[in-house]
Amino acid sequence: MKAHILQHVPFEGPGHIGDWLAARGADIGSTRFWESPVLPDPAAIDLLVVMGGPMSVNDEAELPWLVAEKRFIAEVVALGRPVLGICLGAQLIASAHGARVYRNADKEIGWFEVAASGAEPDAADTASRFPFPARTTVLHWHGETFDLPAGARLLASSPACRHQAFQLGGRTIGLQFHLEMTASSLRAIVDNCRGELVPGRWIQDEATILGHADGHFAATHALMDGLLDWLVRA
Repeated sequence: MKAHILQHVPFEGPGHIGDWLAARGADIGSTRFWESPVLPDPAAIDLLVVMGGPMSVNDEAELPWLVAEKRFIAEVVALGRPVLGICLGAQLIASAHGARVYRNADKEIGWFEVAASGAEPDAADTASRFPFPARTTVLHWHGETFDLPAGARLLASSPACRHQAFQLGGRTIGLQFHLEMTASSLRAIVDNCRGELVPGRWIQDEATILGHADGHFAATHALMDGLLDWLVRA
């Protein structure tokens, strides 16, 4: 398997996704946009992972490589390759397919529950839809949200943000939240984004975020593994 990771800042790396790829002997390439915005041939990729970052998909004037990145993501999706977007990555998938990305009513930072979409799929939809768990607690760190791309299916929501996870076609999933976090990657995002931890309805403090992490990692990593296995299924 040839996997490629689009990484936007040094402190938001693949985390547990790297463990999953290593366990499968994947050939891992990456584009680190803060170093060089060079992108590979879309047809040479078996799995694309689009990571998070503090910038907005709308920052094209300040970060012109966003234009090429969105075009690249759309090309990989069109080829039918598995694509996973996390936080900013999910927003980039949405934007690349014509959906609007904008400020959410509230920032959502910390460990909060998401619930599977209440839509009841028919038998044909069930076979092609990722089986998101009814309820699970995940790490959030976002201030923006997005409209669903045309044809996308909503997979999960939270009280603070309706569009938490979506599926586009049979091989693309966007997650507004972070299943990939490990102890070290969580510490990195806290250290680099501590200024966002201001009092708010859906913002936990640093001690709560770090103190609750060990109790959630096993479940979030298992869900991440299952989602990746599903995306690359035969």
